Amino acid sequence: MSKLNQVKIPVDIQSNNWKLVRERDGLTKQSVEVMWVEFKEDGTFKSKHDEPAVDRSLIMSPFNQFFTWQTTTITEILEEREDYIKFKTQNSNYELWKLGND
Repeated sequence: MSKLNQVKIPVDIQSNNWKLVRERDGLTKQSVEVMWVEFKEDGTFKSKHDEPAVDRSLIMSPFNQFFTWQTTTITEILEEREDYIKFKTQNSNYELWKLGND
């Protein structure tokens, strides 16, 4: 097949919209989307949310068995703005930024 007759396949390239940094070691993760989840006392899934809150965990997309990152549950929110949140979890401190890619 000549180059002129090639079939073009549309591809949707998504850029990362979120950046998470762990305070103690600078570990950095990025993802297209984030979601906040709550767990029952037995550790099983309870519900998902669009907003952070104490007792919720952050999960970074993709939302399947290969997710980018999951935090332990939030114990305290230290600072929160529209495009930024600084929070403590059961074992780490994090900063999460919404990047200007969307």
